[in-house]
Amino acid sequence: MMEISLTRVDYTQVGVTSPKCLRLLPLAGKTQKAAIADHKGVLEVFSVKKGDAQPVFKTTPGPKINRLELGGPVGGVRERIFVTSGPEVKGYTKKGKNFLTFDTNMSENLLSMYVEGSDLFCCGQFMYNHYRDCKDTNYFLSGDQVNDVICLPTQTVKSITPILACQDRVLRVLTESELLYEVEVPGPPVTLCLFASNGGDDGTEVLFGTSDGRVGLVQIGRDCPSHLWELTNEKRNGGVLCLDNFDITADGVLDLIVGRDDGLVEVYSYDDSDEPIHRHTHTCSESITSVQGGILGTAGYDEIVCSTYAGWVLGLTTEQQTKALGPTEVITSPVAVQKITGLKTDLEQLQQKVMSEREKYQQTAQSTTAISAVPSFHINDKFVLNREDASYTLSLELQMPIDNVLLQSDVPIDLLDVEKNSAVVSYSACLPEEGNFLLATYRCQANTTRLELKIRSIEGQYGTIQAYVTPRVQPKTCKVMQYQIKPLSLHQRTHVFDEQRPHNSLKLTGQFSQGEMHSWVCFCLPELPEKTPPGDSVQFHFVSTFLDTQLECLYSKGTATFRSDNISTISILKDVLTKEATKKKVRLDITYDVNEDSIPYTLNLIHPKLEYQLLLAKKVQLIDALKELQVHENSTEFLSPEYRQILQDAEQLKVEYKRQPCHLERLYGMITDLFIDKFKFKGQNMKGRVPALLEVLDNYNLQTLVQFFEQSI
Repeated sequence: MMEISLTRVDYTQVGVTSPKCLRLLPLAGKTQKAAIADHKGVLEVFSVKKGDAQPVFKTTPGPKINRLELGGPVGGVRERIFVTSGPEVKGYTKKGKNFLTFDTNMSENLLSMYVEGSDLFCCGQFMYNHYRDCKDTNYFLSGDQVNDVICLPTQTVKSITPILACQDRVLRVLTESELLYEVEVPGPPVTLCLFASNGGDDGTEVLFGTSDGRVGLVQIGRDCPSHLWELTNEKRNGGVLCLDNFDITADGVLDLIVGRDDGLVEVYSYDDSDEPIHRHTHTCSESITSVQGGILGTAGYDEIVCSTYAGWVLGLTTEQQTKALGPTEVITSPVAVQKITGLKTDLEQLQQKVMSEREKYQQTAQSTTAISAVPSFHINDKFVLNREDASYTLSLELQMPIDNVLLQSDVPIDLLDVEKNSAVVSYSACLPEEGNFLLATYRCQANTTRLELKIRSIEGQYGTIQAYVTPRVQPKTCKVMQYQIKPLSLHQRTHVFDEQRPHNSLKLTGQFSQGEMHSWVCFCLPELPEKTPPGDSVQFHFVSTFLDTQLECLYSKGTATFRSDNISTISILKDVLTKEATKKKVRLDITYDVNEDSIPYTLNLIHPKLEYQLLLAKKVQLIDALKELQVHENSTEFLSPEYRQILQDAEQLKVEYKRQPCHLERLYGMITDLFIDKFKFKGQNMKGRVPALLEVLDNYNLQTLVQFFEQSI
C-alpha cells in the first residue's frame, strides 16, 4: 500500500471560525477558490497564487457567521455561497454579488443550515424550519439540541428527506413536518455528510461524526434505517467536527477525511473492505473546524484544505515543498524560499510595530488620564463524558496562547493523565472541610492554544468545577468557566432498556409540575435538554458508564417513577430529589420497592471489573521482584509462562495501572455504598459492618461477597 505524504502549507488567517465554515468552490480552471466565513461576520473568497492568498472579494464585518454552505440547481454546479448570521441567511455569487438577504423570522439564531436546489433547511438550537423559495413550508421542534442538518439528494431520492443530528444520540429523519423515525447512534452526532458526496448509489447513505470521536455510516431507508459500519475511537482521539469525501490517495476511490477537535486530520481508505481503513494522520495544534479535498495551492497537486478554530486556513498538500540531497542538505522550492523571505520581512515589521505600541502603552499608562481596557477573548470549551473509561474530558481552546489554567473543585475528583497534554501541573494544599477539594495549576508551554484535561468524579457527590483561564496577553486578564458535576455524573443517555433485569423502584407524588420535576432530574443527570420535552409525560433512559447498570426516569405532572437495577442509584436520586423539593417547599410522598435479586445482579456486573483490577494490581506488585530474579539468575527460563508474560508486558502494565488511579478504591467504594444502601432502605444502619466487608474484599471471592450481603443481622 502506497504511503501518503502530505506537507502543511499555511495560506491565510481570518477570525475565529465555527465548524463547517470553509468550502472550496467548484473547479473552474486549474485550481479552486476557497470561501471562508468567521465570527467577525466577514465572508472572504480567495485564490492562491505562488503560495499567497489573493482575495477575490471580502464582505464588511457584521454579526457572527455560524455556517457556510454551497448551493445551486438540483444536480447542477454548487457555486452559490450561503451564510447564516443571527436569524438571517445571505446568498452571494462567486464574484461577491449579494443576491439574497432572507430573514427567517426564527426566534433562535441559525446554528446549522443545508441548501438543496430551491429548498433551504435551517436549524436553531431546537427548531427546524424548511423554506422553499423563501416561503415557510415545514416546521419541527426537536426534543433535544440540533447539531447539524442535511437532506438526501432530491435528484436521486425524489421525496424531501431532511435528517437532524441531535445531542441525545439520535438522528431524526423527517418527512414534511412529521418525524418519520429515529436512528440511534453511539455518541452525540455533531456533523453529517453525504457518503461519497452524493449519498451513494441510491442517495440514502449518510456519514456521521460524534462528539466522542466515532464515525459511522447509516443507510436511511424509507421505513427503517440500517447501520453499515462504525469506527470506534479506541485511541480516544478528539470529537469529530467535520467530514469530507475526496480521493487524496489517487487510487480512483474516494477516501474519507476526518477533522477532529484535538487537531487531528485523518485519512481513511475504503480499499476492498466496506469499512474504511486508517491511512494517514496529521496533527495540528488547534481544533479543525472544516476539511475539504481539492486543488487550491498548485495546479495538478491534490490537497486537504483545513480551517482551524483560531482562523488559520492551511493545506495538507501532496506537493513536496523540499527535496533531500543528503542527511543534512535539502533543496527548497523557489516559491517556498520567496514565501519564507516574505514572512521574515513581515515578522520584522510586526516586531517593530509591537515595540512601538508597547512603548506608547507604557507612556499612556503613566499618565493620570489613562484608561486600561480589559481585552476580551472567547473560549471554545467542551466538557464531555467518555463511555470507554467513565471519565470527563475538559478541553479549553483560545485564539491566543494560554499562560496558565487554575482548576478548583468543591467536589472530590481525580485528575487523570492525558498523553497529549504538555502542560506542567502543580497541586496546592486545600481544606476539604471548607468545601475545597482540589486546587491544581496547569502552566502551558509557549504557543499552546489548546489544553485537554481528564476528570473522574464520584457518583453521589456533586458540585462545581471552576477553570480560571489566563491567556498570554497584556494587561493580564482571566476568564472563569464553570462546569457542574451532577449527582449521577457517570450516567449517559441511551434509548434501550432491558426489562428482564431485576429492578428497584422509587415513586414520588406531590404538588409539582412536569417542568419542576424536569428541572430536578436535569440537576441530577447529565445530557438532558434544558427545555421540558413536549407531551403529557416524559421518559428517559440512562446507562452507567462505569458499571453498565441502567436507569429509567418516567414523570408527568404530580408523579414520577424511577427504576434501576442498582439500588445506590435509587438511593442517590431519593436523597437529592427530596432535598430539591424541600428547597422549593414541595411536599413529596415517597414509596419505594427494593428487589433483593438486584443486589447479586449488580455485584455480578462489578465482578469482571473488580477481578481485572485486582489482577492488574497483583501483576504490578510482582514486576520489581521478578526483575530482581531475572538479574540474579541472568535468565527467565526457570520462570513459569505466566511470570514470563508479566515481565514481557511490564511497561504496558505499569502504564495501564498509572492511567487508572484509584480505580480499585472506586470499585470498593461502590460495593460499600451498595451494602449501606441495601440496609438503609430497610431502616438499618450498617456502617459498623463496613470493616468486615473490606476484609471480605481483600480476600475477594464473588460467592463469599454475595453471601456476606445476604446474611441476616
